Amino acid sequence: MSNVLAGLYYTKDHEWVRVEGDKAYIGITDYAQHSLGSIVYVELPSVGDEIDMDDNLGVVESVKAASDIVMPVSGEVVEINEDLEDNPELINEAPYDNHLIAVTLKDAGELEDLLGKEDYEAFLAEEE
Repeated sequence: MSNVLAGLYYTKDHEWVRVEGDKAYIGITDYAQHSLGSIVYVELPSVGDEIDMDDNLGVVESVKAASDIVMPVSGEVVEINEDLEDNPELINEAPYDNHLIAVTLKDAGELEDLLGKEDYEAFLAEEE
């Protein structure tokens, strides 16, 4: 069973969002990193990029496949996790401790479209 943390928002594309003030940290879930296998490369946007909800925010490549990362909320990129450029495997080791990017939330109302812990766990149970 995949690890799902309370206090985060989730998408059906297996991204997570942690909100701190007007900032949202975005990463991929434990389920996603398990499905991908050993992550070898991460392609992230640039600081200052404006990305809308449901647009592509980057790519995670593993030994198995390349997977697009879908933006769970709209916002302006204010930080990228530069540690992942040299150590993409950090996502496999601790997916919830290693966000991909942080954005300034454009519309906090979009969070209502995301899943909470219980809903995401129910979604995963249907997937398995």
